[in-house]
Amino acid sequence: MMSDQASNGLDFGALPQLGPGADFFDLLKAGGYHFPGQMVAEATASGGPAFQPTEGTTILALRYGQGVLIAGDRRATAGNAVIYDRADKVLPIDDRSVMAISGSPAMAYEIARILEHSFQYHRRRQLTEMSIEAKLRRLSILIRDNLPMAIQGIGAVVPIFATYDNKDETGKIFFYDALGAQFEVTDFTTTGSGSSAIRGVMYHLNRWGQTPFANLPRDEAIGLSLRLLFTASEYDSATGRYEQTADVFPTVKTVTADGFSDVSVDELRGLHARFIEAG
Repeated sequence: MMSDQASNGLDFGALPQLGPGADFFDLLKAGGYHFPGQMVAEATASGGPAFQPTEGTTILALRYGQGVLIAGDRRATAGNAVIYDRADKVLPIDDRSVMAISGSPAMAYEIARILEHSFQYHRRRQLTEMSIEAKLRRLSILIRDNLPMAIQGIGAVVPIFATYDNKDETGKIFFYDALGAQFEVTDFTTTGSGSSAIRGVMYHLNRWGQTPFANLPRDEAIGLSLRLLFTASEYDSATGRYEQTADVFPTVKTVTADGFSDVSVDELRGLHARFIEAG
């Protein structure tokens, strides 16, 4: 009788010997498996032109008096090079859901498109909105499916997902890791290259500032987000700030019981003058 090894076409005796600390992905690569995009990394390692993936940088979200505010700078970088200073990192998914992105814009935009179409398909087929739990699970699956690119360091996506829960009558904020694990935060979160410069600031202000984030009026919350992104740009070269010559402001959106809305450039210009220039 043919053994199971032979019937499967596998020769377990020929498997490579790996040292301590090796994991399943090391075994796959040692056995000849090529992850998507691995040829790019191999070409770079063999003396080819260095590949620098485009990346989005700093995003943040906080729960304020009326709902949730989500903001992001506009800069996209590749290594030390600034690729674009008008990138949109805060993307509406449906009437009450917004996803902010850091990491690879190419992967993040595709995830956002698939997520938006999934929500629309469910609504049109079931004649009802997808539950928040199902939305969160769908995004988790998409991030997990992107794992091969994230492992190679050229396609990681670390988003923030914000929505308004009509049942609980409150805005909710969730963030994910590169494996798709989902975490809910009560008051605020931030991610991206500039997040380390402002995470502690956000905690201090929310805990010991004059007004907790959850009690801030809309204008104060927007002004705070502009100050935080400005602070991140001081300590992180990959985070953009307001460009006066180009009149490019950070992207800021809110999600409330009335749905999501953009903060207009005219409003941002006035709030920038109030909170940044005069502050």
